[in-house]
Amino acid sequence: MNTTNFPTFVAAGEALTDMIRVDDTHWVSKVGGSTWNVARVMASLGQDSAQGSAFAGSISRDCFGQDLQRASAEAGLDLRFLQQLDYSPLLAIVHSANPPQYFFVGDNAADLHFNPAQLPSGWMKAVQWVHFGGISLARQPLAGKLIALARELKTHGVKISYDPNFRVLMDQSYDATLRTMSELADVIKVSDEDLAGLFRTNDLDAAFDTLRSFNPAASILYTRGADGASFYHHDDIANEAAIKVNVVDSVGAGDAAMGGLIYSLLNMPERSTAEHLHFAIASGAAACQYAGATPPTLTMVNLLYEAH
Repeated sequence: MNTTNFPTFVAAGEALTDMIRVDDTHWVSKVGGSTWNVARVMASLGQDSAQGSAFAGSISRDCFGQDLQRASAEAGLDLRFLQQLDYSPLLAIVHSANPPQYFFVGDNAADLHFNPAQLPSGWMKAVQWVHFGGISLARQPLAGKLIALARELKTHGVKISYDPNFRVLMDQSYDATLRTMSELADVIKVSDEDLAGLFRTNDLDAAFDTLRSFNPAASILYTRGADGASFYHHDDIANEAAIKVNVVDSVGAGDAAMGGLIYSLLNMPERSTAEHLHFAIASGAAACQYAGATPPTLTMVNLLYEAH
């Protein structure tokens, strides 16, 4: 079977709409979703420029779904992996930006009805890397479908990355999923805020040690915001301070760093641990220079990568 028409990278999970309260009477909607953002980052960096990277997930057919479909097309994503269904949209209601306060609206929403069996026939023979994470793994029955998909992909030798991206709905009931996905993953991304939330502790060192114990062979990108990041990779550890840029908006920076790391590992495997980390940090910093979750281009990232 000819596999050249399928992307080598796919992100599977949620695409949603952020409804952000601007003031007492005004709200603004923004397309988003952690795994969807990573797919856009990979496409923006140039992964599979002929076919585009792909986001595998389900969205609604209403105005919110149409916005996501249009943004997916503009990003160059392979739309064969995007399923539009006659269900309600998944919304993140951000009613306070500082401090961040939010909740999700999406009972029986379209994302929950994603069907991996309806993805293009033969795609698994071409894909090299599939990314999972976000709230998609905390919403049943979607989480079960994605875990099953990750297990199947693993048997085909596909690389798996995982970014839990902690949100308030990830309580004790998420613990088993956290462990299962960590065990399946080749690469895990976690932030200091993720560790505090996922393990419900202020002892971040202990939380990180527990995470590593789930899968000692996994590579881990550990980000600490303005304090930089560390990358644990093949018994090697690299540490780097954050790249100082004019921060317009930090939304999507973590997803950009995750996408940058995957891009580097997938396309430049000869790089050192420190070089992979540097590219990931440059990707996150590049995203911070623009408003909203704007995926950085390869040119933008390379400018920072080579200048620092």
